[in-house]
Amino acid sequence: MKAKTLSGKEVVAKLREDLASRVAELGKKGIDPLLSIVVVGDAAPSQAYIRGIERACEAVGVTVQTGHFPPDTKQEDLEEHLAALNQDPAVHGVIVMQPLPAGFEEGKLAALLRPEKDVDCFNPINAGRVMADDSLAFPPATPQAVLEILKYYDIPLEGRQAVVIGRSMVVGKPLSMLLLKENATVTICHSRTRDLAALCRQADLVVAAAGRPGLVTGEMVKPGAVVVDVGINFVDGKMVGDVDFAGVSSVAGAVTPVPGGVGTVTSTVVVKHVVQAAERAAAG
Repeated sequence: MKAKTLSGKEVVAKLREDLASRVAELGKKGIDPLLSIVVVGDAAPSQAYIRGIERACEAVGVTVQTGHFPPDTKQEDLEEHLAALNQDPAVHGVIVMQPLPAGFEEGKLAALLRPEKDVDCFNPINAGRVMADDSLAFPPATPQAVLEILKYYDIPLEGRQAVVIGRSMVVGKPLSMLLLKENATVTICHSRTRDLAALCRQADLVVAAAGRPGLVTGEMVKPGAVVVDVGINFVDGKMVGDVDFAGVSSVAGAVTPVPGGVGTVTSTVVVKHVVQAAERAAAG
């Protein structure tokens, strides 16, 4: 029996329906949610992500402003811009696209951004809030997108064994904390993990976020398990994930595709965070 494909498009449609309603309610109070995107230097590596966020904002009625700065922008000028965004009550969310060009003190910029406007977990305070299970946290958009998919498809997490492959601060570590919050039992695997296949075969949920195409094969998956592919790789000009989709689909109970899975949901999660930030600002 072939695995169920967990399409991100259905999740996005549901999220946007809810967000459009919430934006309309904010509008009745005279509040228009606004996201500011800060891009320094070459925007090409981030262009698809930026376009996705802009489209998601447009779909639900959130205003988005994208500011482009040349690569030779001075650190202090960028700090001044972020400080202005911090103080502007009309701005509810800010994203600084990464990586920044060489020479910038990224940590200093991250610490400068107010946590309540930091909608993609740039400031280490938000990372700490994720680890502390703080309700005010804005987790990174990608791990939150994984949770949105699992919740939409009613995939149980409590008491389940979960393996997360990857330990980055962008996906692996925060995702592990989000899964723990749902009472899953989490094992984090990485490049030094011994016998990755054996650990995966014990898991009810496998999340691949290692950046290695085809890393997870059908032989590594327990029959009926759920497999979530966070990887984005390009092989011969084609986008592929970290999961051998065909091989895993013949064993797993459900699997996310690449493209059309987690990445599809990520940009809408950013917008969800902007709306949440606007609602919190409205509540005082």
